[in-house]
Formats: sequence, C-alpha cells, structure tokens
Amino acid sequence: MTVVNFHFADWKDKLAKARVLIVGDVMLDRYWFGDVERISPEAPVPVVRVVREEMRPGGAANVARNVASLGSQATLLSVVGDDEAGKKLEALIQSEKVISLFQRDAQLPTTVKLRVIGRQQQLLRVDFETQPSREALAGKLTDFKARIGSADVVLLSDYGKGGLRHIAQMIESATAAKKPVIVDPKGSDWRKYQGAFMITPNRSELQQVVGLWRDENELAAKVTQLRQTLKIATLLLTRSEEGMSLFTEEGSWHIPTRAREVFDVSGAGDTVVATLGVFLAAGAPLREAVYFANEAAGIVVGKFGTAVVLPEELL
Repeated sequence: MTVVNFHFADWKDKLAKARVLIVGDVMLDRYWFGDVERISPEAPVPVVRVVREEMRPGGAANVARNVASLGSQATLLSVVGDDEAGKKLEALIQSEKVISLFQRDAQLPTTVKLRVIGRQQQLLRVDFETQPSREALAGKLTDFKARIGSADVVLLSDYGKGGLRHIAQMIESATAAKKPVIVDPKGSDWRKYQGAFMITPNRSELQQVVGLWRDENELAAKVTQLRQTLKIATLLLTRSEEGMSLFTEEGSWHIPTRAREVFDVSGAGDTVVATLGVFLAAGAPLREAVYFANEAAGIVVGKFGTAVVLPEELL
C-alpha cells in the first residue's frame, strides 16, 4: 500500500499540549570511550585507554526523554536506588524537561549499563542490576493511580527488570479511566498485558510468544489469535529493515522502512513507543501516528547509543 505523506508541521502545536505518563524500568547508560592500541599480555583482549565518559538516560527514561524532545509533557514514574547513579539519572532527565516521580529503594542499586567503546565499536557491556523491593513498587502503584487522570496516554516500558510487577493493575486502572495504554513488551508471558490498547514487539519478541511464521498470512493469523486472546486492540510489529506492520480488527497495514544508514539500533524501540504515544495523545489517527513512529525510528538508528529525535528532524 502506498504510504500517505503526512506532515509533522500539522501536529507540532497539538503535540505541545499532549500529556504522556511513562512507567517502567529505568537505567543509567554509561559510555567509556577510548583508544585501542594493543592487546593485553594477560589475556587475548584489547586494552582500552579511556579518554572520555558519557552518561545518558536508558530504558523507560529514554522513552520519557523522547516524549519531551518532541515537545510533549512527559511524566516518568519508576523505582531507582538511593545512590549516585539514581541521582545522576534523575538530574539528567530533569535537564531534558521530564517530570520525574521516582520511588527510592535504599536496598536497590540503580540499574547501570556500562559500555566500553573503542574505535567506534562496542567492545564490552557490563550490567549492574537488582530487582526492586515490593514496598517501593507498591508506592509506585499508588502514584500511578494518582497521576492517571491527568494523562492523555500511558506508556509502559517493560525491560524485564522487575519494575512493572503491578502492570496488570496499572492497565486495569488506565482502561477504567479511558486512557489508552501502549506496552513495549518483554519475555514470553504476555498475559499480564491483557486489555492494553497496543503492544509494540519486534520480530524476535513476537516469535517468543507465537512461534515462527512461514508467510504473511500465517503471521496475520497468529497475531489475530494473540490479540483476541489478550483482548488487545492493536499490535504494531517492528521489523527492522522490513519496516513496520500494524494489525487491528480491520486488518493489517504495512509501512516500509526509510532507506537510511543504520549506525546503532539501541533505543530505537523507545523512540517508536514515545512517538506513538505523543501523536495519539495529540489526537492523531492511528496510521498517522505509526507513520511518524516509523520516520522517527529511521532517524534515531543513524545516531550513536540511546538518542532522541528532534522536531526539526521530522519536519
């Protein structure tokens, strides 16, 4: 199907009034950049002489900063540790005009992903993570119910770190308040997402749940059965170089990817969910929101690390 050429300028003012509530697992992305000039005499690994460090919000925090970068109001609800990484993460997102509502867990180290980069290549990633306590999560659920009324759309970013243990109750509360819920899923058990308006898996995530498919007809049949079982109105499948496929009660719609050089796919799913959220919150039709999400994904994969898309890039 031919893609309609929608115009971002038509929505810019409406996006400024959109209010998006983001809930999920947050993390601090640390990058160590260095020079690689020799191999270690202790083991067959490169020696990186670190010359620069960079920190960026990751996980649901990257979703929130993408919402804010498009000019919409972003409120982020999550659990972090009472530590240096948690404080740094909060300062970073607040500097990008994100409203932060963090529950602090003194027993929880904030999730940190450390990437070592040499010659523009990722050489190593080290993860520091622990499951949050039930007390902190219960507090987050209370905050969610207090904030749901002032949001236009709810984004649930599940990175499988334990921060969305009450996701079923959140979806139920949002649905009761007539707020659309978009879920970026994780894992093979999606029963907890039942009743959401939309889920946005990539190919490998969907295959974990429905298995492999031989052709587009079998894919459509599997997705239809999944949507009906989970009572989910819409599924958006992101397919990397093959673009995106939208599945609804009315059928499916495929949108091809824009031909751009891919530099780094990390965080592209965050950008997709954020862009969908802000356009739906602004009142955009579903296909138009998907169109801009596809455009935004094509832009962000050309950037290094977790990044955002700016309005002028969509213009």
